[in-house]
Amino acid sequence: MSKDIQQEVHKLTDTLLSMQHAYYREQRPFVSDREYDRLFDRLQRLEQQYPEYRRKDSPTARVGSDLSSQLPEVSHTIPVLSLDKAYSSSEVRQWMDRTRKRFSRDLSFAAEEKIDGAAIVLYYRDGVLDQAVTRGNGYVGNDVTGNVRTITQVPLRLTDPVTAAVRGEVFLGISDFRRLGDQRETGYANPRNLAAGSLRRVKSSETAKIPLQLCVYEGYIEGIYLADHVEMLQYLAYLGLPLSRHIGVLYPPGSVRPVGNQHFSHWRSMSFDELEEYIRESTDARESRDYEIDGLVFKVNELAAREELGYTGHHPRWAVAFKFESPEAETVIERIETQVGRTGRITPVARVKPVRIGGSVVSNVTLHNQEYIRMLEIAEGDRVSVSKRGDVIPAVERIVEKDSQAEPHWEMPELCPSCSSGLEEKGAHLFCVNPLCPGQVFERIRFFCARGQMDIEGFGPETIKVLIDRGLLKDIPDIYEIDYDAALEGVGGFGQKKIAALKRGVELSRRQPFAAVLPSLGISDIGRHAVELFIQAGYRSIDDLLQLAENHEEQKLAEIHGIGEKLACSLGRALRDPVMRRRIERLRSAGLSLSQEQEDTEGSGVFSGQTWCVTGSFRQYKPRSRAQELIKRHGGKVVSAVSGSLTHLLAGEASGSKLEKARAVGARIVTEEEFSGMLQDAVRNDSSNQ
Repeated sequence: MSKDIQQEVHKLTDTLLSMQHAYYREQRPFVSDREYDRLFDRLQRLEQQYPEYRRKDSPTARVGSDLSSQLPEVSHTIPVLSLDKAYSSSEVRQWMDRTRKRFSRDLSFAAEEKIDGAAIVLYYRDGVLDQAVTRGNGYVGNDVTGNVRTITQVPLRLTDPVTAAVRGEVFLGISDFRRLGDQRETGYANPRNLAAGSLRRVKSSETAKIPLQLCVYEGYIEGIYLADHVEMLQYLAYLGLPLSRHIGVLYPPGSVRPVGNQHFSHWRSMSFDELEEYIRESTDARESRDYEIDGLVFKVNELAAREELGYTGHHPRWAVAFKFESPEAETVIERIETQVGRTGRITPVARVKPVRIGGSVVSNVTLHNQEYIRMLEIAEGDRVSVSKRGDVIPAVERIVEKDSQAEPHWEMPELCPSCSSGLEEKGAHLFCVNPLCPGQVFERIRFFCARGQMDIEGFGPETIKVLIDRGLLKDIPDIYEIDYDAALEGVGGFGQKKIAALKRGVELSRRQPFAAVLPSLGISDIGRHAVELFIQAGYRSIDDLLQLAENHEEQKLAEIHGIGEKLACSLGRALRDPVMRRRIERLRSAGLSLSQEQEDTEGSGVFSGQTWCVTGSFRQYKPRSRAQELIKRHGGKVVSAVSGSLTHLLAGEASGSKLEKARAVGARIVTEEEFSGMLQDAVRNDSSNQ
């Protein structure tokens, strides 16, 4: 009987999937809606009675669930970085020319519309959708698989049983947004915000009510050789993934060749000389689209060349985003103030009369530097036109009307606004030369403690300001030396519970790995991705890097794929600075991890010989990569999927399907509290063996 039920579930699933393919992809339905609904209802009833037979690619996944997912965190397995920006066709052409000069062979470039939505990565295993993860911080995102399964255009099963990671954009059509109602009804100012908000609903049944769409633009496919981006897109389309209809490819003059085939006849092939015309036509076509686009993305077409170009800590070197002219509005500059950054850089900021631009209210506008102010002749009281460059960063574009009482332009102060020290000019910017400047100290410590850096719970701007004002916090290492009970006793807003939570956050941060500590020091251009590349290249400790800096051998780092000369020189200068070196030694004394142990699953440690998977969300281990690092540090192996080799599952809140799979393969289920206890035992054992 059970075998018959299982066979019927599989047959209904396959039949309904073929019906969906004919309806949504080929626009040629072969059954009536009534017949489709009858079969769909039958499958849904069987799955409710026999959930063990429900397939991952079941059409009923489109309906969504009323269960709360709480959006657990997931580590990305591919680079999910931002893009470098260009604001004119000449800047795009300059980028193309610079990139071409790095190769003896000539390159071509693909061009795509930059859809304004929410970035998503789809992970397929053996052709079946396994996970859908938001971009997050580029390294860790939120698992929104249940929500993404409700999007009709997302194939739950690919044409070929490949394992792949696919990048794309989830968006909402303009007409659908208007049909759903304005901001008073939806709570969102524009389609992009509603799409992003819907994607992060904790109940996928709510996401299913929003007609979200998907457009993919990049794929990383195991075991498949693809020569260029065009070939990649064609293969993604063959797999059943939706692409943009508006693809262009630019070739050197005299070598233009057709792209696509009869299925991609609308793709455009052109010469480099047609770049400006292509950008102009794409800009004009923006108004005719039923979806919002905020620019174009230009990419090196040849995939082998991309590998050679690599990445910076922020963006791939093989792509650039051309940003359309941004929406503008007029307002008045009420006053101009200066801010001090963690490196001492002084940045002027205009406080303007609040004005709505592109769906949000703007009241602060960066003025960059003195040259920018002089060029535009900006002064307090002026009426100005403000845009949101890249539809994100507000900027003054031009003066509309000068204030008759104002000076010709506003001048930067001669002294630091925070500590009254003298300022030093470096390039186009002014810097405070006092490393103990309270403004620098505040920003430096705020960056160190922030989420995505050392992630010290409770150490927010208010706490930092109080401790600085009381003369207790002058540099980063002071965080680990303060007596918080004495320092905050009787201070308003700091009760015993808050102080205890603060102390707990500080102690937990001592366990952060080297890959988190180094980028948290705020060295220019040095992020987690760069540190991971150092570690992979064999530079596994701060001492390795200090030795390179002392010997002026940064060129060795520059030769690492994905690092480059600028980043290597930035690190070398910082590590030769006596202030930075003293800071590092004090952090070493405080017990912070300044080296990355060689991962060896066969070595010693409390988790030696064990294979762990980490799922769900946690109170102590945020992001959960912190727990993964601790498992590796104590000899364990960490995997992203449940298989027969799994020995332990660290299960947080909202663990999802991995919990049941782990039980099915006989793995031990470990709670967060049990895991903390195991770590404490490991520490005690280490101490007793010393």
